[in-house]
Amino acid sequence: MNNLFTELENMNKQIPLAELMRPKTLAEFLGQSNVIAPNSPLLNLIKSQRLFSLIFWGTPGCGKTTLARLIANEVNANFVELSAVSSGVKDIKDTVEKANSALRAGQKTIVFIDEIHRYTKTQQDALLPYLENGTFFLIGSTTENPSFQVVPALLSRVQIIRLNSIDDESMAKIIDGGFKYLEKNYQPLVYDDEVVKFIINNARGDARCALNMVENSYFASNYSNNTRELTIEILESITQKRNTRYSRQEHYDCASAFQKSLRGSDADAAIYYLAKMIEAGEDPRFIARRLIVCAAEDVGLADTNALNIAVNAYKAVELLGLPEGRIPLAEAVIYVAKAKKSNSAIMAIDSALADIQSGQDFPPPMHLRDAHYKDAKKYGFGEGYVYTHANPDYEQQFMPDELVNRKYVD
Repeated sequence: MNNLFTELENMNKQIPLAELMRPKTLAEFLGQSNVIAPNSPLLNLIKSQRLFSLIFWGTPGCGKTTLARLIANEVNANFVELSAVSSGVKDIKDTVEKANSALRAGQKTIVFIDEIHRYTKTQQDALLPYLENGTFFLIGSTTENPSFQVVPALLSRVQIIRLNSIDDESMAKIIDGGFKYLEKNYQPLVYDDEVVKFIINNARGDARCALNMVENSYFASNYSNNTRELTIEILESITQKRNTRYSRQEHYDCASAFQKSLRGSDADAAIYYLAKMIEAGEDPRFIARRLIVCAAEDVGLADTNALNIAVNAYKAVELLGLPEGRIPLAEAVIYVAKAKKSNSAIMAIDSALADIQSGQDFPPPMHLRDAHYKDAKKYGFGEGYVYTHANPDYEQQFMPDELVNRKYVD
């Protein structure tokens, strides 16, 4: 009777195609040939039944959870799955009790924590003693750079493994596999390579997203004579515009690439990163500030008009907002990228700052010091100063005595 209830429950439950299509073995796992490949370190460790704690870092839908489950299956370990969004220290303590019981029975435990970057420092610290004494092995997953989001004590106890977005070739196999699964369980489907390309382009390396599109488009397709037909038009009508993938790490990466493209005089690349940041919802004032920095730091004295243009672009963005603000931003980006470059100003100020910070912090010569108050002459301040406009040919010392021959500007 219980089996009948379970069967009915599963029939009534609409399990997403992305869940149904999860690989059951490492041989079926696609898109991470850099990590799971013949004689790769991770695969060799798994085959040797050697466990260690690790964190998978990668974009959504690249296979972090699936790979964790497959590893647990390969090494015959108990698999406890927690979400950092809904679990806490109490859940960790409950897991420890279960892991200890399993250890007494000779069974290892892998604790998988999804979105581990969302754990607080206290919650992350709570894991440390159990990793130290081998109570369980940790596999964490994160879309954020662990260097910024995971506490150093935990980082020192795990191996970080970077997973790539799913490549187009692997994504095509995943998409075809999804359609074949649906055809096997429902009706035949007619579709062409353009449909697959459309899904690949819109999924952007996210296998879960791709399979969701496969499932939705299949049931939205035209149906007649016990056959379905899927067209690009149907896909376009049901596919909402996806926001550009843009994590905190990618915020920094795009800003860095944007500024380096400006510095390298690649106007096309700079415009591309500008578009990427705008599409992702980046604050246009942040973009304009990066532009101002580049105009001052990298163009500098080679074209002093660049700074004026960058500052005016900032003001224009503040006045206009988006989308109109994209136009003065684009104008300024192209100008700054194509301008001649000179970093002499930043090199000069940084060199002077370095001298002062290293201890070469000297007072001005006596004749340059402030002499506007009554007692200044008593101390010798300002004595001997020659007004430059009155005697432009007179050479006088402006550097501190200790740095008379120091040059900061070519």
